Amino acid sequence: MEATILSLLAATPTIGPSDAARAVGGDDWRSFLEPARRAARRLVDSGQVQITQGGAAVDPSTAKGAIRIRKVR
Repeated sequence: MEATILSLLAATPTIGPSDAARAVGGDDWRSFLEPARRAARRLVDSGQVQITQGGAAVDPSTAKGAIRIRKVR
């Protein structure tokens, strides 16, 4: 899942976890949504991406609701 997130981010500035879930899960993408969110948090921990809300980086452990993922600049 981490590789999928990074691959998608190579083509666009930000993605949602659902984009990664759809890329991996196809028609069953909803079951991959939480794994995509967990993978994004692991990428935050490794310093490769940021999780954002309203365009501002947020702490992934406290973020509630819709999030976006972007590469660290």
